[in-house]
Amino acid sequence: MGGGGTLISVYPEELTFLFELDKACYCNLKVVNNSEHHVAFKVKTTSPRKYFVRPNASIVQPWDSCTITITLQAQKEYPPDMQCKDKFLIQSTKVPASTDMDEIPPDTFNKEADKVIEEMKLKVVYTLPSGGSDDSSVSSLGSRSFKAASDDLTMLKNASIEEIQTIQRLKDERGNMLQQNQQMQRELDVLRRRRSRKGDTGFSLTFAAFAGLIGVLVGLLLSLIFSSPPATA
Repeated sequence: MGGGGTLISVYPEELTFLFELDKACYCNLKVVNNSEHHVAFKVKTTSPRKYFVRPNASIVQPWDSCTITITLQAQKEYPPDMQCKDKFLIQSTKVPASTDMDEIPPDTFNKEADKVIEEMKLKVVYTLPSGGSDDSSVSSLGSRSFKAASDDLTMLKNASIEEIQTIQRLKDERGNMLQQNQQMQRELDVLRRRRSRKGDTGFSLTFAAFAGLIGVLVGLLLSLIFSSPPATA
């Protein structure tokens, strides 16, 4: 979508910046000359210290166009509610074909009785990257963690003494099985190193298969224990 008057059209109708803290961002604006005349334009803003506009003034030949790059300088903080009150104004008027675009007379955009000055106002919109701000991400993660902890606490409050004891017993059994598995792995490693010194390749392969089988059986046992919910009274 674009907007404009008799002399020029501007695309898009609003300036959208992908806002990130401590990073400059830019927006391109296309100015199209809708007439058979040479048209000069000038860009003004309510916050000249925040934005860098190039070119901020130029001349567009008949039926031609020009691209303006507007850069929002790096900001240190987010605006309230990500709402921006900055505004841009684009003035345009007809000029002689001999006018040098690098030396536009200072009085070109003065409002006089015999001169037509068209004006267009553009608003500024800030958007966030797809992931959102760092603060919102941290807040969301904290909310999910708090909810999970609350759910666990609620479950424990509603559980009977027998269910709590069953959960604790399963945790203890799991810990013991893990310790036994680690101990078996250490013993198997010792045997493997001893056999490797003797160069017994056949035994090493058999031993490795046996160790893998033990690991699979332990994993299946743990999975069966914790996949079955404790019986309710």
